[in-house]
Order: sequence, then structure tokens, then C-alpha cells
Amino acid sequence: QVQLVESGGGLVQPGGSLRLSCSASGRFFSINDMAWYRQAPGNQRELVAQITRAYNTNYADSVKGRFTISRDNAENTVALLMNNLNADDTAVYYCNAAYRRSAVSGFSEAWGQGTQVTVSS
Repeated sequence: QVQLVESGGGLVQPGGSLRLSCSASGRFFSINDMAWYRQAPGNQRELVAQITRAYNTNYADSVKGRFTISRDNAENTVALLMNNLNADDTAVYYCNAAYRRSAVSGFSEAWGQGTQVTVSS
């Protein structure tokens, strides 16, 4: 079982920056894809950015050029640097990880508890 703990959310003015971090702990064989999702009130949860174990990345069109996802495989962490934030980025941000419990098991999924990001003047 993998536990994910996010940190770094808060209130920021439009045009500002925030860095979210997520740390994975628990018993697992490997962590594969890691990602950040977000959910604004009244909206479905959506993928923001994803990074593979080989550091290949994928971004939602709405954040391309503003957000950067990174990871540290040795530390089992993933981060999201968010620049030039605007009101549409206001949401609860969730860390997500696909992991394997053993060398022969399939993939399981873990979610963090979420961290609030509010962009407002």
C-alpha cells in the first residue's frame, strides 16, 4: 500500500507561482507513472500533468508552458511548479501514483488527500 502526502498549496495572486510536492511512502515494489490532477468546484477531476518513471511528461493544454512536473525516483517524490497562475487554476490538486506491490503484481493506484490552490487578488 502506498500513501501519498501533498504539500505546497495556498493562496497566490494572479501571475504568481506555487510549487506543489508529493511524497510517497509505504510498502511497494516500484512506483511507475506519477501525476497531478485537479478538481474545481462543480467540475470533474482532470489530469494536469503526468510523468513516467523514464521522465517522459504530458500536460493538459491549459497548463502547457506554465506548469512543470518533475520527479525524484530515488526519493519517490513528484513536484509541480506552477507559474503565471490565473483564477482558472483554482482547485484542489491531487497527487496520483501507479505502483506495483511486487515484481509479479499488476498496477495499483494511490491518491493523495489533496491540497487547495486558490488564485485570487
